[in-house]
Amino acid sequence: MSENKSIDFNILASECLIAQDIDDSQTIDCLEKLKTSFSEIELIAIFNYFLKIEYRSEVLCWLIRQVDKYRDSSSLAPLTDLLLMKDHTPHADYNKDYYTNVRVLCAKAISNLKDHSSVHALMYCLNDKDEHYKVRLSCADALGRLGDRYAVTSLMSVASDESEKSVYVRESAATALGLIGDMRAVDSLVKILETKTGIMDKFTYLKEKAVEALCRLSPNDDRTFKALKKSLKDDNPQVRINAIEALMDSGTDDALNLIREMLTDRDDEVKKNAVIALYNINGEDELNKIINDTKYSDVCRAEAQNILRDEQDEDDDE
Repeated sequence: MSENKSIDFNILASECLIAQDIDDSQTIDCLEKLKTSFSEIELIAIFNYFLKIEYRSEVLCWLIRQVDKYRDSSSLAPLTDLLLMKDHTPHADYNKDYYTNVRVLCAKAISNLKDHSSVHALMYCLNDKDEHYKVRLSCADALGRLGDRYAVTSLMSVASDESEKSVYVRESAATALGLIGDMRAVDSLVKILETKTGIMDKFTYLKEKAVEALCRLSPNDDRTFKALKKSLKDDNPQVRINAIEALMDSGTDDALNLIREMLTDRDDEVKKNAVIALYNINGEDELNKIINDTKYSDVCRAEAQNILRDEQDEDDDE
């Protein structure tokens, strides 16, 4: 899209109080009023231009949210430059961290444009360990939403890097790998599940994300199935629950038998999720077996009865 030549962007910037040391709300009020005077195409051009010269965080965030609504390809360049802080010298009163929220929003908006040429910029920020962790994890999220397989190697490296300072970045990288769905990621995700020392003892939420990602990749892959089976014995109940859900999606007899074994788990929530998974696989017959088998706990039988009762209520409503 070409910019409308009838608009003098510099004059308009002055009228809208862009890049001026005044209250942010005054500028935003002026920007809101533009919506009544210009077309959507003109507004995109105006906001793109303002993104290049504004330096206040709140105003930049407002502008990014607006161009994200329009999702025009012409916004990719100013958003990318802002993400990389390229040709955008911060105001003397602010350091780079001042723009963290701005750059996080940029990464999200860039991914929404679905332009795969942005992968390199996102990977650049993700791989820079000196970057703020929020910027890095937002770039990992963006790469996952883009679904570009070119990013898989970098995401694998981050997800499996035990020396990585931020576990949140590793979690985002693991989730992104699941969204992309490239089987090359299996070994990296399995490595996360097999790690027993150091960071894994403290941050088990990473394991949960790894199990979720493996489920998205292929629960029937032999390596994946073995990792999920091992995860059923993890100390973290949520990891076991995630593994049950992943095995449920595989639909194999081996998976069914493993889930049945979880009916005797030490955690009540894990038991309940096993009951739900078995119902999703085999229907009411499986619930009746649980209810009538005295080897199962009251928790399992009560959950099975609740599901049957809910099903009956839905039938009655119909």
